[in-house]
Amino acid sequence: MRILLAEDDGSQAQSIKAWLEMDGYSLDWVARGDHAILALQQHQYDCVLLDRGLPQATGDDVIVALRKTQPQTPVIFITAKDSIQDRVIGLDLGANDYLIKPFSLDELSARIRAQLRLKQAEQTQANIISFDSLKLDVQAKTLYRAAERIDLTAKEFQILYKLMQRPEHTVSRDRLEESLYAWGDEVESNAIEVYIYQLRKKIGSEYIKTIRGLGYRMNRATS
Repeated sequence: MRILLAEDDGSQAQSIKAWLEMDGYSLDWVARGDHAILALQQHQYDCVLLDRGLPQATGDDVIVALRKTQPQTPVIFITAKDSIQDRVIGLDLGANDYLIKPFSLDELSARIRAQLRLKQAEQTQANIISFDSLKLDVQAKTLYRAAERIDLTAKEFQILYKLMQRPEHTVSRDRLEESLYAWGDEVESNAIEVYIYQLRKKIGSEYIKTIRGLGYRMNRATS
C-alpha cells in the first residue's frame, strides 16, 4: 500500500519513512505543500500523513484541495499544533485523525492500520475479499484457496489485492507498479511480470488473465 508523507522536517521524515517501509508500505515524501498537492493530483494514495505547517502551501491548504476530488482518502494530520481548537479545526477541515508531535512510531502505525481498516470496510463491508475459491483477508494479509492457506510476499499480496478489489476491471502494469514502488525505488523492467508469474504458481495460472496491451484482471477458474 502506498502512503504520501508531507513533512518539512527532514530528520523526522526519514525516521517515519524508514519505519513504515519496514512495515511493508511504499512511501513518497514531499517537504512542501504545493508538492503535496501535485503528488495527490498525479497519484492515488491509500493514506496521507500531513503536517499542518508546510511551506509554500499549508497542510490545511493541501487537505482542502484534496477533499474536492478525493473525499474518501484517509488523512492523518501529524503536527505540533496541540490545542483543542487546533484539533477541532483540523478535523473539521476533513482530517480522519490528528496525531500530535512528538509521537510514537508504533502509535503512528496503529493509527494508519485503523484508517486502512475503515477504508476497506467502507469499500467491501468486510475485511475479506472473495473471488471464486479465493479469500483474501486484508487485515491479516493472508490468502486462502478453499481451506488451504497460501503464503504471499508483501508485493504479491499487494498485486492480488489490487486485482481482487475490482475483479471485473483490467489493471494496467503501470497502475500495479505505482501501488508497489515509491519515488526513486529501482524497478526492474519485468518486475510485474515476475510477480504475476509467482502468483500464478501459488494460486493457479487460471485465476489471473493477461489482457494483451492493457494489463491483467481476475478470471474465474470455473469459466
